[in-house]
Amino acid sequence: MQNPSQDDNRMEEDRVPQQDRPRKRHILLRVDSWIDSTVWNAGFRLGVWWEDITIFFRRFTVRGWKKALFEVLGECMTWGTAGSVLMLALALPAFEETKGNWRAQSDFAVTFLDRYGNEIGHRGIIHEDSVPIDELPDTLIKAVLATEDRRFFDHYGIDFLGLSRAISENARAGGVVQGGSTLTQQLAKNLFLSNERTIERKIKEAFLAVWLECNLSKKEILRLYLDRAYMGGGTFGAAAASQFYFGKNITDINLAESAMLAGLFKAPARYAPHVNLPAARARANEVLTNLVQGGLMTEGQVIAARLNPATVIDRAQVQAPDFFLDWAFDEVQRIAAPFAQHSLVVRTTIDMGLQQAAEESVESSLRQYGESYKVKQGAVVMIENGGAVRAMVGGRDYGESQFNRATKALRQPGSSFKVYTYTAAMEKGFKPDSVISDAPVTWRGWSPQNYARSYSGRVTLLTAIAKSINTVPVRLAKDELGTEIIAATAKKMGVETPIRTDKTMPLGTSEVTVLDQATAYAVFPAGGLEARRHGVSQILNYDGDILYDFSRDAPPARRVVSEEANANMNFMLTQIPIIGTARKAALDNGIVVGGKTGTTQAYRDAWFVGFTGDYTTAVWFGNDDYTSTNNMTGGSLPAMTFKRLMDYAEQGIEHRAIPGIENPLPGPDTKKKEAQVAATKPEDENALPPLVRPRSLSSDVTRLLKSIAEKFNTTPPLKAAPTDLPGKVAVIDPQRTGEIVKGGRNAGR
Repeated sequence: MQNPSQDDNRMEEDRVPQQDRPRKRHILLRVDSWIDSTVWNAGFRLGVWWEDITIFFRRFTVRGWKKALFEVLGECMTWGTAGSVLMLALALPAFEETKGNWRAQSDFAVTFLDRYGNEIGHRGIIHEDSVPIDELPDTLIKAVLATEDRRFFDHYGIDFLGLSRAISENARAGGVVQGGSTLTQQLAKNLFLSNERTIERKIKEAFLAVWLECNLSKKEILRLYLDRAYMGGGTFGAAAASQFYFGKNITDINLAESAMLAGLFKAPARYAPHVNLPAARARANEVLTNLVQGGLMTEGQVIAARLNPATVIDRAQVQAPDFFLDWAFDEVQRIAAPFAQHSLVVRTTIDMGLQQAAEESVESSLRQYGESYKVKQGAVVMIENGGAVRAMVGGRDYGESQFNRATKALRQPGSSFKVYTYTAAMEKGFKPDSVISDAPVTWRGWSPQNYARSYSGRVTLLTAIAKSINTVPVRLAKDELGTEIIAATAKKMGVETPIRTDKTMPLGTSEVTVLDQATAYAVFPAGGLEARRHGVSQILNYDGDILYDFSRDAPPARRVVSEEANANMNFMLTQIPIIGTARKAALDNGIVVGGKTGTTQAYRDAWFVGFTGDYTTAVWFGNDDYTSTNNMTGGSLPAMTFKRLMDYAEQGIEHRAIPGIENPLPGPDTKKKEAQVAATKPEDENALPPLVRPRSLSSDVTRLLKSIAEKFNTTPPLKAAPTDLPGKVAVIDPQRTGEIVKGGRNAGR
């Protein structure tokens, strides 16, 4: 039986006229012929064209030594092209640093006051005080060039001869005895970069040095270098240093004084003459030797300066909060950018008593325990409830390194990051007594383990955070929250550093700053409101007009954590110094403390971030080169440093309670609580004696005196610090330590 479809096809063919079939075949044959001929002709013509090119280039064929030369040149062009692409890729991040008005610092002249109106330092440069290069003493210019960069006028930002010589000398000495950075490279670091010792920073420094040479003259580069370099004693620039150390205008200094100033650029803290005059004179003698060896002066010309070294003004060692001032200066430039006037007086939030206690706490901890723990650096930020930054320590020695580890160093927070996971969980409805499994967990091929390599089974969230169990926050992130919610919670609470949302983030692998952690934790004693971190309370001009007032101009605090979730977090965090990993952070006076420890992988970073009802303090210890410490945890040195500082800070003040927590005040009624806290703390025979805060007026007396002062205040007297009167500021007596002269030339130096 035939297929019906075949019958249909035959019927279609029968409908086609017989005379049309040959015509269709003819058309198809012609199309096929045209394609064949076109392809063949194209190939033939291509072959002829290629043969013509080959014949043409045979004329340039070389043999013998010429061929070898051309082979070398060809390889050079190939590698040169690849190198150019690589150099461009490396240069782009460096040139990003030049965006914006990088000269803006010279537009500002800022005199800083502490929270009580006492002068604490200056930043910026007043134009009339920046002496032109042509007016500077020839001895100073020669001394600086002979010591810092003898080939300054011969290179183009990078001195390859000097670099080769430095490498050779360092190899011969078996250590770093000579630097290879040019003066232009040092200026690039001062203008755009930090002192962080990384390969990335050195690459950027080299490209920026070339960029400066392209955009500035040699005189401009030298002037900027002399104006911007840190010279010790809280001074920036040679002109300010001359006034500070010698009481002279920079144009009046002699050869011996020029040599002493030139010696400060290498290590201003080590050679500052008001701190160590013999070391400063020895360094100045080295500068004089450099002048002779560099051929800029003869031995006969420098012998008088050797025999009669420079003397300095007899003044007490000035302790300026330089790390804080650098950060506050950035804040001032951001706030005051729209203002027409840039010569300003700024009242900051810094409390110099707390600042000195913070510096002493870090230094004493490193001095006593640094060698045993193999740790060299630390940082602290203290914020009072309300957002005012009361103390900031950005490193062990500002003179050695101006890199602010409190605001710029990105370090892994370890378990101190877990509070954001638990806060997100509390917001979702979990409670401190909610039970969750502490058991092995695997997430996208990653299986985190607990510190003790053991598991506790079903535990409450309170136990999990107090014992710093790792599997619980990972399980919460995996099954309940997701990393995006945790990152959003951290950002909402005040962490400004971008947070990675990978699977390891709940255990604190995404880097943050010490300032970030202090800001975010300050939400807890604020009752769930944002901390409103700030270092500038008022900005005034030299006519006394208030241009900015934080209490007036800053937006009100927003709620970032609900009251219930915040109370639950406060309950859990205040148990950690009692039953958890932060027992060494418990205060002696019975004040309730909440906080969390943090230790990163291989013991590279150790944290404790804690709070009372009055202050929030973040403490970090580690090494700049990311080397591991000797098993240092957040519950050891950071917790002990926190306790030492906070014991001091809580003396003699009116205490506030942590929201949702019964907070006993020091007194007879807290003896039982103190005994309980002491029982949980191991005795340390090597512990440093506690800091003692000087006696001050009680809060009641202070309020009474302020109310009396407000009734009698009319016009601020001439020799008074800036007052609280609206719109006015007084002028400090120039004969005293602080020199705030109304409209004067010293301002901002």
